[in-house]
Amino acid sequence: MIKIKEVVSKKDLKIFIGLPFEIHKNHKEWLPPLISDEWKVFDKKKNHSFEHCDTKLLLAEKNNKVVGRIMGIINHSYNQGHDEKNARFCFAETYDDIEVYHALLKTIEDWAKENRMEKVVGPLGFSDKDPQGYLVEGFDDPMTVMVTNCSYPYMIDFSKKLGYEKKLDLFEYRLDIPQLIPEFYAKVAERVQTRGFKILEFNKSKNVRPYVKPVFDLINQTYTDIYGFAPLKDREAKEFSERFLPLLNPEFIKIVADEDEKIVAFVVAMPDISDGFRKANGQLFPLGFYHILRSFKKASQLNLLLGCVKDNIRNSGIDALMAVSLFESAKKANLKVLDSHLILEENKKMRALMERLDAIVYKKYRIFEKKL
Repeated sequence: MIKIKEVVSKKDLKIFIGLPFEIHKNHKEWLPPLISDEWKVFDKKKNHSFEHCDTKLLLAEKNNKVVGRIMGIINHSYNQGHDEKNARFCFAETYDDIEVYHALLKTIEDWAKENRMEKVVGPLGFSDKDPQGYLVEGFDDPMTVMVTNCSYPYMIDFSKKLGYEKKLDLFEYRLDIPQLIPEFYAKVAERVQTRGFKILEFNKSKNVRPYVKPVFDLINQTYTDIYGFAPLKDREAKEFSERFLPLLNPEFIKIVADEDEKIVAFVVAMPDISDGFRKANGQLFPLGFYHILRSFKKASQLNLLLGCVKDNIRNSGIDALMAVSLFESAKKANLKVLDSHLILEENKKMRALMERLDAIVYKKYRIFEKKL
């Protein structure tokens, strides 16, 4: 007998947050999130995404044991902006038991119907900045920080059997960082600078802070076509930057300004600290913080996190200017490999850029949908 219970208390939420650590305890490639960060994600007072979303957190019990969890989201801002009536499911975790998975999803589907939604899509969180999609390919490769949705293969099988179909795929590329900057990129970067564009580089995080708002304003302007993205309000942007800026090395933040000092492009990357997160096992103290700091020094991979170019100058070569600067910083730090983060299957321009640099797809994720 499977019992579905709504998360209503702090004790329930603690179980919800802790369950993946049990389900994945023997999962070699799983990357545990920081528990302190998870509390912030699910705290309505600290995560202002809740303000424009209806949500439902559920736990599944079987034989008096918690065996699954799921979150349902109706993002009203996104639905209104895209003329959709979709509910989302995310943060779904179960053991290898389709009955449990079915009971959790069915509850979300019924809730979506009650709210007059027409589809359920997922895994997809509040926005594309949350873990999204189930892993389809690349199960034997280690996960990277910020791409923490390391699911078991059976989650794909369960979803298909329950009537869910492919909505879209996301690709994760890997490439060797060139020791010599390709001549074509170097020439394009030089030409861009003669047209009044300049790249801003940093060595202290405090120097980055004045640019946080302009960067998020640019994200809101340019990410409108990215599936799942909902414009971030000032408070949400501040929360997001405060969560992640302390983890970033400012040397891998590149911002481009035009001749009028307006921000027109940026890219953010960070050395891969996944090994530190794995050893921390969700806890910053007593030794987790030490492991994470140590992993910065041992990293050989650079992970792209965010980036964009203002729409009206996308074909001007600014991406080459940022790439050259980023590669130079990576070489100085003795980093050998670049991870692209997630790129939408339909983002042909970015995929072509990766493939011109001989990058290969080494992981693929899938977002599903089902008509109600």
